[in-house]
This record gives sequence, C-alpha cells and structure tokens, in this order.
Amino acid sequence: MIVLAQLRIPEIHRPLKLHIHGEQDLHVSRRIREEGIWEPYETSLVLDILRPGSVFVDVGANIGYFSIIAASVVGSEGQVLAFEPERENCRLLRESAVLNGFADVIHLEEAGLANTEAQGRLYLNEDNLGDHQIYSDDEEERGSIPIQLLNGSEYLSSRLSRLDLLKVDTQGSEFDVMSGLMPFLAELTDPVRIIIELTPLSLRKAGASGRHLITLLARLGQPMWIIDHIEHRLVTSSAEELSQWCDDVDAVPGDAGFINILVGPSP
Repeated sequence: MIVLAQLRIPEIHRPLKLHIHGEQDLHVSRRIREEGIWEPYETSLVLDILRPGSVFVDVGANIGYFSIIAASVVGSEGQVLAFEPERENCRLLRESAVLNGFADVIHLEEAGLANTEAQGRLYLNEDNLGDHQIYSDDEEERGSIPIQLLNGSEYLSSRLSRLDLLKVDTQGSEFDVMSGLMPFLAELTDPVRIIIELTPLSLRKAGASGRHLITLLARLGQPMWIIDHIEHRLVTSSAEELSQWCDDVDAVPGDAGFINILVGPSP
C-alpha cells in the first residue's frame, strides 16, 4: 500500500507531499506518516547548507525525503542528483518529484554508487525499507535482487562542475561509495560538505571498517563534526577521535552503534 504524506517541516513554508510506504515500513515511512518529518536536525542542516542554485547529491536516497526538501530550496537553477537502487523506492521518489513540481530539478538514477561500475545485488529488509544493503550478511537471511552499481567519479565528472552538499546513507557501503567519489571530489575548486552515516559494524560486514572510512575522508583536509541529533548541535571532532570511536565500537561484539558526521565547514 502506498500513502501520501504531508510534510511538516518548520523551515519550509510551501506545501510539500511525499509518497511513502504503507504499514509494512516500520521506520522511515512510519515516522514521516506520524510526524511529517524525518531526522529533524539533519533536515535543518541540509536546509542551512543549501541555497537557490545549489547542487545536492543524495546517495542512498530511499523514498526521496531529502531529495524533495533539497529541490524545494535549490529550485530550477539548482540540481538534485539522487541514487537509489531499489525499484519501488525509486518509483515513490519519481512520483513525489512530479507531484511537487520538481521533475526537472531531480535527476534520479535507479542504481547504487560504488568504486567500480558493475552488477551487484541488493539484500532486502522486509520491514525497514530504508535498510536494504549491497552485501550479504551471514547473520540474517535476506532475499535479494540484482542492481546496477556505478562509479561515482565516472558518472559525475561529466555532469557536474560544482557540488555543494553530498549526503551518503547506504547501510554499510559508504567506504566503497566514497572510494569511487574521491577522484571527482579532489577535482572540485570549492570543498564539498558531506553528511555521511558512520556505522562501524555495517562497514565491517561490508568488507571495510569505520577507521578506513574516516581515514579516506580525512584526505579531503576538511573539518569533521559529529551531528548530535539529540541536542541539535554540531560537535567538533577529528579524524583520530572518530577513528578511535570506531575502534571502541568494533571492540564490542554486535555493537551496532552509529553516528552521522559532517565533513566540511560548519554552515
């Protein structure tokens, strides 16, 4: 079942609606259905960073919540590029873009990003439709579907000359995503701000680690911040502090602790 939800975001004064999943999705769609908003502080950060004409890339776009709110800010002079490998999530995002008048602003690719162009598989979570992942987890049985994976730098280099905000939330494959994007990011004249999820357990299951991801991000030479979604503030941090936190989480078997971080100047 598909539901149409009215977004209720204090900073946005125009009406926005989002096509979401029905009762089967117990997480993102449920929260949006009940509260009209998802990740309120991260939402505020996205809105603080973007301006009319900005360029936003949404990797692991799910049903398109952040792509839609970004499009409402960047407008027809800006661009939103969304990457989502799961077909039903893509359909909802595409329908929401049309419904809100953003079909010419949001460019959607039904694909995931990685460090090489290839065919992959997406392992599905039946009750958390934002928790699909591109690696097999021996601890839980999941059905899977074939998907297309793209190299981020190869895709974006011929399409973008600037990038204001990159958001990456890919349930453990963030290291491969960023590995593929680093050559493109290194060519940009202005540093990009990055909001990225850091989950050491998922990264390790995907074949990398939290420390590997932080070390990669540190090559950009930008400040790093912990996004405190409880107190709604940015907490300054460093690559070594974040790497040590990842090591501490890894030392506890089964610890699925995660944080979101911002790489780049504070807005």
